[in-house]
Amino acid sequence: MSLKRLTQLGVPLGIVLIVVMLVIPLPAVVLDLLIALNITGALLILLTAMFVSRPLDFAAFPAVLLVMTLFRLALNVSATRLVLLDGYAGKVIDTFGHFVVGGSLIVGMIIFAILLVIQFVVITNGAGRVAEVGARFTLDAMPGKQMAIDADLNSGLIDEEQARQRRADVHAEADFYGAMDGASKFVKGDAIAAIVITLVNLLGGFAVGMMQRGMSAGDAVQTYSLLSVGDGLVSQIPALLLSVATGLVVTRGAGDEDMGSEIIHQLTRQKTPLRVAGGSALALCLIPGMPKIPFLLAGGAFLLVSARIDEPGKAGEAEETPQLAAAPPADTPELLAAEIQLDPLSLELSADLIDLVDRDQGGDLLERVKALRRKVALETGVLIPPVRTRDNLELPPRTYVIKLFGIEVARGEAPRGTVLAIGDHLSTLPGEVTREPVFGLEAKWIPAELAHQAEIGGATVVERTAVMTTHLSDVVSTHASRLLGREDVKLLTDVVKRSHPAVVEELTPTLLTLGQVQRVLQSLLDEGVTIRDLVRIYEALSLRAAETKNHEILVEAARTALGPAVVAPHVRDGVVHVLSLDPRLEQQMLESMRPSDEGGVILLDPMVAQAMVTHLGQLLVDAENADIRPVLVCAPQIRPALRRLLRQAVERLPVLSYPELVGATQVRSVGVVSGEAMLEAGS
Repeated sequence: MSLKRLTQLGVPLGIVLIVVMLVIPLPAVVLDLLIALNITGALLILLTAMFVSRPLDFAAFPAVLLVMTLFRLALNVSATRLVLLDGYAGKVIDTFGHFVVGGSLIVGMIIFAILLVIQFVVITNGAGRVAEVGARFTLDAMPGKQMAIDADLNSGLIDEEQARQRRADVHAEADFYGAMDGASKFVKGDAIAAIVITLVNLLGGFAVGMMQRGMSAGDAVQTYSLLSVGDGLVSQIPALLLSVATGLVVTRGAGDEDMGSEIIHQLTRQKTPLRVAGGSALALCLIPGMPKIPFLLAGGAFLLVSARIDEPGKAGEAEETPQLAAAPPADTPELLAAEIQLDPLSLELSADLIDLVDRDQGGDLLERVKALRRKVALETGVLIPPVRTRDNLELPPRTYVIKLFGIEVARGEAPRGTVLAIGDHLSTLPGEVTREPVFGLEAKWIPAELAHQAEIGGATVVERTAVMTTHLSDVVSTHASRLLGREDVKLLTDVVKRSHPAVVEELTPTLLTLGQVQRVLQSLLDEGVTIRDLVRIYEALSLRAAETKNHEILVEAARTALGPAVVAPHVRDGVVHVLSLDPRLEQQMLESMRPSDEGGVILLDPMVAQAMVTHLGQLLVDAENADIRPVLVCAPQIRPALRRLLRQAVERLPVLSYPELVGATQVRSVGVVSGEAMLEAGS
């Protein structure tokens, strides 16, 4: 039989054998073996609980606790049977009854009572209370943890697979603490059962000895009572170990190290407590009659340990001092040249927001900003430069500023000690009314301790760091074309060349320069088109650039090649909703097209253009009121010029050409700009 098969059958067979033990008498030799196994197993469980880094690493503990409790009770039943029938229950119980307690019934009873008090009153009650509170707090915190996972996913700090794993961990944690709340009742019940079983054994042994075996009262008490106490001690030692293990598991916080390492590290981190403790031990030697050697040894050991540890930060300061001494003068040409360079993308924080980047205070802004670069690259295909994060003492309190090439493009607030609650029913919550910086939704900065209350009320709660990174992500997406530099295009082209060398060699520098390619890619990004599929873009440019170098024609060729990717953001449930132009109006636009330095221009009569824009705006509002996000479609020849014409008036309306709709499963019209109305307006 394979090891895997034995593992699968081991626990079920063990439980069946435990049930059999409750019915079938066991020989004393077998009972000795099982008692030794019980004590060793309890010790193993205790050590495992100490060496795990977090409670979920020992997720099977509640089930193990139940099985071990059942096993110990079965041993009690078997031992009771042998004690009452034979007056002998094996060497282990006999040794505990005579050697461990010195053969004294009084001493044995006292030790047994002390163990019960330690287990039942101190450890079991405390562990049960911690498990109950942990279960309730874990369940209450689940919505907030789910929101935090969603915020991390949206900001790019984690990917979808990591988000699924973290959600599974949240559910597993809730299940674990719920199970531990119930399992702690097993330990409490086991302590009560031990008292009852021991009392039954004492009374039953006394009755059997005098009534069935004809012993005197003294002999019956000496024989059966010592065996009963020995049985109780044998049971209580593993029970105590499991109680301690239960307490360790439910009080264990999440960490990167085992419990022993963390305790030693935290106790020896600071010199002052060790010195005070050691000095206090030495001071006790001054009390008349107090033994000197024990306190001298204890105090000396603490002082020795304090002398051998370093204060936090000392090593770092020692390492930094030579670097500061060796730093070049501040007016060297190299440093001046570095200082005048503008950062493509920077995030500046006011002085009171520095906690967001301080890892010691739980700040993870730097990690989120780094993850944002990967998110943007996967969504748009742009390799944005590193985000320079720095403090700015001139900023007002709680303010952050996002800059592109040294120019401020966005500003927001993130008050310390608060979270952003987004929703329609926030009037009952204290805080400062504001607007969510990306979508402009009604929101309120509320105290962080009220986050759970806001979630219960139906609001979406977002941490300050997530608000900031979401704002930064929106700015980067909006200005992606400005962040795409010539070096970035060369890097992306070199990457494509490794896998598709023929495509790149045919395009550049034979047909187009890197600058011309960069301009095409920037135009795609300006309208929210991803440039991840560079192979298809370069293939389309190669075919079209052989005939013309006109920028707008090249952009339309690339968009047509990317048809499914262009229309995909506008598809909802397999349908793309479109607004279209009346054919006569579209024909008039084609005839009025004129070239210019900025590209084609539609020279419509101002009255016609104004009437068209007004009509389009009304159709767009009607569609949005029906929860529809339409696009305007037109002929590819006029699409760039029409987009420029509508950019200022109807900026949120995407403009697509007919060939780009090839990626949509279903196209549904929601309005047509009437040609007759436009022509009448122009007459």
